[in-house]
Amino acid sequence: MRSSISLGRIGGVSVGLNISVLFIVVILVFGLAFGRFPAVYPGLSSVAYVLAGLASAALFLASLLAHELAHALTAKRHGIEVAQITLWLLGGVAELRGEPRSPGADLKIAVVGPLTSLAAGAVFGGLALLSAAVGPPLVAGMFGYLSGVNVLLAVFNLIPAAPLDGGRVLRAALWARWGDRTRAAIASARAGRVFGYVLIALGFLQVVSGRGFEGLWLALIGLFLVNAASAEEQQSRIGTALYGVRVADAMTERPIVADPDETVAGLIDRVVMRERLSTYPLVDAGGGFAGLVTLNRIREVAPDRRASLRLRDIACPPEQVPRASPEEALTELLTRMSGSADGRAVVLDAGGHLVGLLTPTDISRVIQTADLHRGDLSRRAHGADLTGPYHDDHDRAV
Repeated sequence: MRSSISLGRIGGVSVGLNISVLFIVVILVFGLAFGRFPAVYPGLSSVAYVLAGLASAALFLASLLAHELAHALTAKRHGIEVAQITLWLLGGVAELRGEPRSPGADLKIAVVGPLTSLAAGAVFGGLALLSAAVGPPLVAGMFGYLSGVNVLLAVFNLIPAAPLDGGRVLRAALWARWGDRTRAAIASARAGRVFGYVLIALGFLQVVSGRGFEGLWLALIGLFLVNAASAEEQQSRIGTALYGVRVADAMTERPIVADPDETVAGLIDRVVMRERLSTYPLVDAGGGFAGLVTLNRIREVAPDRRASLRLRDIACPPEQVPRASPEEALTELLTRMSGSADGRAVVLDAGGHLVGLLTPTDISRVIQTADLHRGDLSRRAHGADLTGPYHDDHDRAV
């Protein structure tokens, strides 16, 4: 996510804190320090309530981090690259660069998060009992609150609706039953959309009944679930369209290249104003790939600097550009492209020489061509439904 503060690395995984977390921290501290704690444990100083509220917020964020770390570390054990973990307004997100290769791996990665939250709830519950026996009641109340929140978090996450962990569990179960990950993912995503709309409706009813803040918060969660589930379904359909497609089938062959030492003005005069292109690979004198320049990077250069700046000065460094071989599966490359700076990839032969370029336009063309192909199949079948994800010819795990 953008606008995140790096917290370093834990277990080899980069961890970030989105600035939207500040909102939930303020709400949590305010609600506990000036609402729940004074009402349940009266007679203490404001400082004590605020400190308890701050400690509760910090431990709650630590619980969320433990939940996401459990997902991330389990994914790594199953050979899936983890880009980063980000804590944000509605919880945490572990960004994976790849997908589980079996229903069993999918299930393990999904269920370990809620199990971690349940374990945290048990630990905080034990601390609450211990504090009640030997410590201040406020401390016991703080741990009791954290115990309940973690158990509630685990139960909510186990609801069988994507993108919740329970949706992943549902996907794994359907995948094991049907033998088709894409079909299972679409079913899970549809369940997520339905659940999201239910939350939005419940939120609206709460607003109408006078519980405005709770209703808006519930509706916000529902809206997030609807959008995330819709995105997952779309991604699954794209995976179906791209199944079996090689990088060579989608790439732009022999793209126009530029010298790293050419000026920005030189490239504009030589190519940009003459060709309808948005991406220019840089190739050095030895034929090696030396970076990538996009039209957006060129536009960011002030006109009075274009004659002096070289292309290597504005290019995306070669080590940050995803690379692929012509025979690689396109779906494998897409997972790497999604985390790249410019969303492009270069295709190199066995000798490391540039043979092609892959851009979002190339990928869109492949998807649209696949849609046309499915449409032709549908018409040939005289009305038979071959275009959906549930037909045997298209039920393939990505």
